[in-house]
Amino acid sequence: MRMRALGPALKSTLSRFAGDSSGASLIEYSILIGMIAATVILIIGAVSGFINVRWTNLNAAIT
Repeated sequence: MRMRALGPALKSTLSRFAGDSSGASLIEYSILIGMIAATVILIIGAVSGFINVRWTNLNAAIT
């Protein structure tokens, strides 16, 4: 008997949980910020070698 009462209660709870989207924007923006940060880190890593070579060549030319 108790299992029969659990079915509608569980269905109601899951329905309310599926309809609640209050935290969705926060999660989406967090993922977006993480992707932007990862892209910036990759770009800095790629450019740093080029800049290091330029500074080394400039230093060698000056001294």
